[in-house]
Formats: sequence, structure tokens, C-alpha cells
Amino acid sequence: MKLKNFYLMAAIGLAFIGWLATEARADDFYKGKTIRFIVGYAPGGGYDTYTRAIARHISKFIPGQPATVVENMEGAGSLLAANYLYNKADPDGLTVGNFNSGMVTQQALGSKGVRFDARKFGWIGAPVKGFPSCMIMGFTGLRTLDDVLKNSAKLKFAGTRAGASGVDLPNILNELMGTKIKVISGYKGTSATRLAMQKREADGICSGWESMRVTARAMLDARGDDKLIPFIIHGKIEDPEVKDLPQFTQVLKGEENRKAFKTWANQYDFQRPLVVPPKTPKERLETLRTALQRTLADPEFLDQAKKSKMLIDNVTGKDVEQSVEEILSISPEVKKKLQFLVPGKKVGEVSQR
Repeated sequence: MKLKNFYLMAAIGLAFIGWLATEARADDFYKGKTIRFIVGYAPGGGYDTYTRAIARHISKFIPGQPATVVENMEGAGSLLAANYLYNKADPDGLTVGNFNSGMVTQQALGSKGVRFDARKFGWIGAPVKGFPSCMIMGFTGLRTLDDVLKNSAKLKFAGTRAGASGVDLPNILNELMGTKIKVISGYKGTSATRLAMQKREADGICSGWESMRVTARAMLDARGDDKLIPFIIHGKIEDPEVKDLPQFTQVLKGEENRKAFKTWANQYDFQRPLVVPPKTPKERLETLRTALQRTLADPEFLDQAKKSKMLIDNVTGKDVEQSVEEILSISPEVKKKLQFLVPGKKVGEVSQR
């Protein structure tokens, strides 16, 4: 028994020494350096908001306490940033990307614009799970899903690019629910689509509720014509503003359609993920993973997140890796069913802006 205790204590001691060595190496590397956070969307949207909040706090949990800077590399619904991170960014642990997890779905569907293999990224983790939803402006006179279904032919929805909910979700409504919404793609980010609705260029938008409840707060709180009204959502959520809305999986008809939607929605198990380029040293990836976990549990960070109405649902890097593998293991049948989401393929009533 004593011998067993000796071996146990020795193992614990060796593990502790290994941890100290890793921390020391990280301190030597990160001290005096700057970590760049590359956001795949324009300033003012959910990706930008979450990344900047994390960047303000994460440094204190990284040995050496490096400086942080956030840069926006908007384009193609964050595909530009994803391709940059995979093909051009140095794999040294000093460049961290944040792009739409829908780009992994685009890889699974065979989109030609994807120039990366999501399995080879170093997934740090994600601050939240997603709740894709669709909203309509008050000036349309519509309020509910039934209203939208009956009047869809006259509606225009604004979005960025295929792979993002602003384009994918209204197209899913068109293809799987029979609506005839005109999708206007090409906007640079959520802030641009919000402005399009305020200018009445667009009647509605589909986006992650976890983002819109923060970034579109003024529009959600407005009255009359200026009010933004959610009418459908995916995922169980206790937020009183949306918890009683119809769920996509409840209103979609046909098991084939429901299966296709659920497969597409797997990307929302990790939203606004932080990721490093392939071949980043494992010890630096682990340092960043630990730092993110500690940040997302930090009382000061959580207090500020609560004040900003940011939802926080810690998703580990290992969990993201598992979700990525599930997305990329899509069945041939579902892949064929969802081809309308790939740029250049036939898509209901879609207009490219």
C-alpha cells in the first residue's frame, strides 16, 4: 500500500514539474509579445464583440501576459479570414482567428472557395453555442412565422455569404419550407445588414440570437415600424424574448428535411470559435486553451458579459474538434440535399448583391 502511495505521489510530482516547465516555456515565449486576433467580420457585429471582450481579459491568464490587438479581416462571410489563417498566418501561437463555424459546413458540402481542412486547425475553443433565428422589421406589418409564410414573396432578407446564417437560413426557409424570400447577399457584416433594414433596403435578417440580443438591442427595444421582431429560432433557450418562438425542427415537414436541417445546425454547437493555424506548437495551443477556459470562468469577465447581455457557454477545444469531425462526416444523402447552400449552385429565389 505504501509502495502504491509512493508511485502515486511520484506521478503527481512529475506531472506538476511538467506543468511548471510548460508554464515557464510559455512565459519565455509570450513575454513582451503581442497576440493578433483576426476577426472575419466587420466591427460592430457579434464576432467582433465577443472577440474584443475576450482579448481584453485573456492576457492575464497567459504566462508572460502578452499584449493583444484585434484586427478585422472581413470578406466572403469570414471565408477570407479562414483561408488566410490556414494558408498565410505564421503558426507560432501569436495569431488567433475567429471565423464563422459555417465555413466548416461549407467544406463538408464541397464549396470551391474553401481552401482549408478544418481538421488541421488548432481549435482553442468557443465562448458560446448558437441559436440561429430569423427576424422581421415592424414596417412590414408582419409579426409571426405564419405572417411570413403567407407574405414571403414580397420580402427581402440581407446577408453576407453562403455559410453564414444571414444567407443560409432564409434559403433553408425557401427550400425546405416553401417560402419565396429574396436573399440579398454581399453585405460585409451584421452591422451592415442592420443598417440595410433601418434604411428599408431589407425587410428582415437571419442571425445568431446570441449576437443580435447584444448588437441589435436598440432595434429590438424599438417600437412600431422601427422594431425588429424575432419569429423563429433553433435551440432551447430560456431568454424570455424568444423562448416561446416556433422552433425550426417543429415546423419543418418531413423527416428528410428535419434531418438535413439538424445536420446543418451542428455548426451552432460552437459559435465564434477561436483557432490557430495548422502546425502551431501543441504546447502553445494548450496554453491558449487553458487561458480561454480561465477567461470564460473569470468573475470580472462574466460580470462585463452580463452587463453587455452576452451569452456565455464555454465550449472546449476538444469539444470543437469533435463537432468539426461530425460536420465533416456528413452523409452523401444529406450532402446532396443541402447543395443549394453552396455558392454557385441553384438556390430558390436568390439575388447576388
